[in-house]
Amino acid sequence: MSFRDLHHGDRPLLLPNAWDYATGAALAAAGFAAVGTTSLGVAAAAGRPDSAGDTRAETLALARLLARLPVPVTVDAEGGFSDDPGEVAALVAELAGYGIAGVNIEDGRADGSLRPVDRQTAVIAAVRSAAPGIFINARTDTFWLAGAAGPDLAATLRRVEAYAGAGADGVFVPGVAREADIAALVRDVPLPLNVLFLPGRTDVNRLAGLGVRRVSLGSLLYRTALHAAVTAATGIRDTGTVPEGPIPSYAEVQRLVTGARP
Repeated sequence: MSFRDLHHGDRPLLLPNAWDYATGAALAAAGFAAVGTTSLGVAAAAGRPDSAGDTRAETLALARLLARLPVPVTVDAEGGFSDDPGEVAALVAELAGYGIAGVNIEDGRADGSLRPVDRQTAVIAAVRSAAPGIFINARTDTFWLAGAAGPDLAATLRRVEAYAGAGADGVFVPGVAREADIAALVRDVPLPLNVLFLPGRTDVNRLAGLGVRRVSLGSLLYRTALHAAVTAATGIRDTGTVPEGPIPSYAEVQRLVTGARP
């Protein structure tokens, strides 16, 4: 199935997010139909904060590597690393040239504000024109950045409808968890809805029943890996043992990163 087709299958596309080549190769080898990237993982691996807009080079470098994988890859490009629609479009066209299947473009900014709707629609339209074959997942941070008053569903709907009209192929609303809100988004937006998996708050089976077409894991795997690494190190230090569980051997990792090359 093409990446676009994966958004219209019998089940939502469960999208794990990688931060380096080995992680992406391991996820592909585990049978996931597609792999995404996580901007937090990419930024943290480079010693930088997420969403600061200064990991363009790292994002492109990882995309070039992940394009080798035998499954479609979609890239978290934050806000496109520019407020200029032409520059964002050029970035996405470069990603498409590597063979990247999709891109995530968000309207949230580092200062906690949202990019004006007309500006974001101009970005999406420019990307659509420059990379007509790539899957544009238009992310709105209306829920993610909601203040004390809580998220505004009506404002969210206005944004995602505008992004759909500008040429987006799917919409992503991270932070949405209430079933009534999800159902309203599915009902009123004519594009596949992507939500973020939130442990203890969302259930993949229930999301499928509500009509969600894509469930992203975001930075969860990266944060889980950090926990596992520290847990293993402190276990060896404190008890002389490694936590139970299958750990890939040196040779297995070598085969993983070389075997996934075309």
